[in-house]
Amino acid sequence: MNLKFHKYQGAGNDFIIINNRNNKIKLSELQINKLCDRRFGIGADGLMLLENHSDFDFKMIYFNSDGKESTMCGNGGRCLVAFAKSIDLITTKTYFLATDGTHMALVNDDDSISLQMQDVNDFRIVNTNYYMNTGSPHYVTFRDDISKIDVYSRGREIRNSAEFGPEGTNVNFVEIQGEKLFVRTYERGVEDETLACGTGVTASAISASFHSKSDKNSYDIITKGGNLKVSFKRQEDNTFNDIWLTGPATFVFKGEIDM
Repeated sequence: MNLKFHKYQGAGNDFIIINNRNNKIKLSELQINKLCDRRFGIGADGLMLLENHSDFDFKMIYFNSDGKESTMCGNGGRCLVAFAKSIDLITTKTYFLATDGTHMALVNDDDSISLQMQDVNDFRIVNTNYYMNTGSPHYVTFRDDISKIDVYSRGREIRNSAEFGPEGTNVNFVEIQGEKLFVRTYERGVEDETLACGTGVTASAISASFHSKSDKNSYDIITKGGNLKVSFKRQEDNTFNDIWLTGPATFVFKGEIDM
């Protein structure tokens, strides 16, 4: 089988995108894992299928690089919107369905993509750190000089701790740098540090509003792969809505691979 694909990246978070509107592509967990392999495949943090949906512009199905279907991916969602725009499926505004529900997204004048995330209605403190679900579960810890942290080893340890059960969690290390946040993320399913994580920086920005006892409603985020921005509205009961993740979503290359 010759499989046509497009490769996109959002702040270094990279994805294989497959147009499956004809619903003919069926990939196994092993095939997806091999496609995402950086030595023996195309190479990516994850793979997405774009499919038709009767009530939305399209449906997003996301798989981590381990081949397993996963929870919401913020940067992946933004890249899929950019791809949908490139094939004239949408113009500058879209509503699509993902595993965590409906998302609205906007294509901005500078070609960056703004994605509306799901509301965050609860979070908990875990060992003076923060845990919440922003479409995917995230543990957020604030540290000084996170450039020196072994994100792989420490992130893997927290991800697999008994406290988060067999599913585990994503882990974010956050450093406050003036008005900005520097974020490094260990992603489950990739089982390594990624250059950026959309749901992770969203959780980090929300956590920063608690950690800093700040009334800020937006944060510029620095990641190893590029810059992102998160804005939100914080309610009196400490719930969050109107959450937006904004950043680049860039076409890398397209091709065919013999499966």
